[in-house]
Amino acid sequence: MSQVLGGQPIIILKEGTTQTRGQEALGNNIAAANAVANAVRSTLGPRGMDKMLVSGIGDIVITNDGATIVDEMDIEHPAAKMMVEIAKTQDQEAGDGTTTAVVLAGELLSEAQKLVADSVHPTVIAAGYQLAAGRASAFLDSIAKSVGPSDTALLRRIAMTAMTGKGAEVAMDQFADMIVRAIGMVVEEDGTVDPDFVKVEKKVGGSFDDSVLVEGIVLIKERVHPAMPKRVENARILLLNVPIEYRKPESNAKIRLTAPGQEQAFIENDERMSREIAEKVIRTGANVILSQKGIDDLAQHHLAKAGILAVRRLKTSDLKRLARATGASIMTTLDDIQPESLGYAGLVEERIMAADEVIVVERCQNPRAVTILLHGGTEHAVDELERAVHDAVRVVGVVVEDGKYVVGGGAPEIALARDLREFAVTIGGREQLAVEAFARALEAIPRTIAENAGIDPVDALVALRAAHEAGDRSAGIDILSGEASDMEALGIVEPLRVKKQAIASATEAAVMILRIDDIIASSKEQGSEGEAAGDY
Repeated sequence: MSQVLGGQPIIILKEGTTQTRGQEALGNNIAAANAVANAVRSTLGPRGMDKMLVSGIGDIVITNDGATIVDEMDIEHPAAKMMVEIAKTQDQEAGDGTTTAVVLAGELLSEAQKLVADSVHPTVIAAGYQLAAGRASAFLDSIAKSVGPSDTALLRRIAMTAMTGKGAEVAMDQFADMIVRAIGMVVEEDGTVDPDFVKVEKKVGGSFDDSVLVEGIVLIKERVHPAMPKRVENARILLLNVPIEYRKPESNAKIRLTAPGQEQAFIENDERMSREIAEKVIRTGANVILSQKGIDDLAQHHLAKAGILAVRRLKTSDLKRLARATGASIMTTLDDIQPESLGYAGLVEERIMAADEVIVVERCQNPRAVTILLHGGTEHAVDELERAVHDAVRVVGVVVEDGKYVVGGGAPEIALARDLREFAVTIGGREQLAVEAFARALEAIPRTIAENAGIDPVDALVALRAAHEAGDRSAGIDILSGEASDMEALGIVEPLRVKKQAIASATEAAVMILRIDDIIASSKEQGSEGEAAGDY
């Protein structure tokens, strides 16, 4: 890029830098964003297709989870990366609806491009989109229905809706029941839910029907010493975030021996110190030690002689879950351990699962952290099952926290589109065009659901609009009959937060892209010091 001053061009950007402006820049950004949206579009809905993602080293992921697809894609374009951020935000905030958010953002941008071609300024479109998003949020609040933690039948339907189309249908009732029970155990007194306390662990082997809910924690670990017991009933559990070993000299420390026998004395002193530390742990009365840090060889020997089962090198997240499940305190020093610091579990056992050792901590008195242990015949199948169960755990937790749900099947989008068209008339000006475009973009969701189910999308939209005109706000697409049916009666229900977050995220991304009118891309040059040529 250059500027002319007194007839002399002034070079501002380094050679090799490219600049794109105006509608060309906007068109490039919209094309990149739509490329991502189109990549996940065919996965939307209960009959969505799967994607096979192959990495550079040959690793394969087979999934129809929108967040996983965009995360695995090797994306370069900045606008396309914004679509990835939409999916990540949606997954973090609501747990599901990632594909909906990405597809909606793509449709909003496509509709905006048409308006720009008709000489509507992008900032006017952005303002109209923001008005529409605010109206949509308020409208969704008005049509949402209440649900409580004790309404297990409805919570099971919400879990099943989240898992539909993700490979878990063969045992969906079983998984839905496990998920609702798990959330019921970890919900706080104030109604909040931390889904991290529902641990989802997977093992290849067996079938989906072999999956179980463990009222405790499953650790992919083994005993630190073969002489330790494999099974401990009425376990008194000590959780440690401190090593069971004496502090050794630094690696560069030197020890000078000046007399015969000092070497043996030094070794014996090490053994004595290790034994004293092990005895300090043994005196606590614990018969199960679960440590985030290490346990040295001599300490392992003494713990095994005392009949204690010990596990080391646990994850921080697992230690926190164990504390909630067993009631134990996480100790950071061996000197302050009291009887009340210990936790309890009816059984701690090392078991063989799919040729691997695992430690199962179960039969806890008040398991406020639990594990859903998944089994599947192949690695790809159990991976996709894990993603489906993860989404369902998140959405059930979200709906228990918020206490609000809406029907699915495209019904909320059609109701919203109808309301926004009525709202647009009251606005006037060019923002009205943007609000109407927002309504058309929302209808892309039921249209895509119909397309992916092999249903004529035009007929489906006509039937849905007619049903909603007649006052049936619960009318959505029945993929079995192809007709507009009552989604409430069919049990197709979703958390309110999933819909609101999808609209909010898609709108924010679309507005941000619309406001970009200049793209300056710096090239890299192979300099002697390997520096980039984009600094200016």
